[in-house]
Amino acid sequence: MGSETVRALKGISFTVDAGEFVTIMGSSGSGKTTLLNILGCLDQPSEGKYLLDGADVKSLSRNELAKLRNRKIGFVFQSYNLLARTSALENVELPLLYNADVPAKERKEKAIHALEAVGLAERMNHMPNQLSGGQQQRVAIARALVNEPVMILADEATGNLDTKTSYEIMSLLQELNSKQGKTIVFVTHEPDIAVFSSRTVTLKDGRVIKDLKNENVKSAKEALAALPVEKDEPPIKETA
Repeated sequence: MGSETVRALKGISFTVDAGEFVTIMGSSGSGKTTLLNILGCLDQPSEGKYLLDGADVKSLSRNELAKLRNRKIGFVFQSYNLLARTSALENVELPLLYNADVPAKERKEKAIHALEAVGLAERMNHMPNQLSGGQQQRVAIARALVNEPVMILADEATGNLDTKTSYEIMSLLQELNSKQGKTIVFVTHEPDIAVFSSRTVTLKDGRVIKDLKNENVKSAKEALAALPVEKDEPPIKETA
């Protein structure tokens, strides 16, 4: 930044194994965003190495990085990032458009399968504005899954959702992790969300201060079932 050097990350070293569900936590300024950008191959580390599925990210060109992101990483964002005038099915197909190895027919089949996997088989042709926030996030997760990436990278994926919908999304991610073996790295600042992962890495001032296995992983499905049932409010009576 001008003449000043800001070291956002300092001597960080950790490994995410295949099939893990890892939460990365930290307050604003802890280095979370920089780490997220490096994990997502959006930034390259100025020192050290980042190996993604065996590939040394630092040695790759911009085109090679773009190809790696497309083939190896599924992104899920806080704000969904869906194309407004495009159906759920077409939104999910989007990453495959940049993969010349996937023909149009297979592209559609993969997108349909991904939407079925997140429980949106009956919403495929709906536009984003016809879907709830939770459904839009499910479309985003389907889009992240469609290329069969080695890692799903979720950035505050429940940040815009209420508690009930957040638990629904976390239940889905737990299922993808436990039943399909998907590797998930979930960035959040919410401790009540981190309890659904199997491991939590905590950052502070650019360093890893904690890297702990969660001995008692909570079930998001059970947490959802334990929420109080919302009662419909009685209609407002008009008086003369």
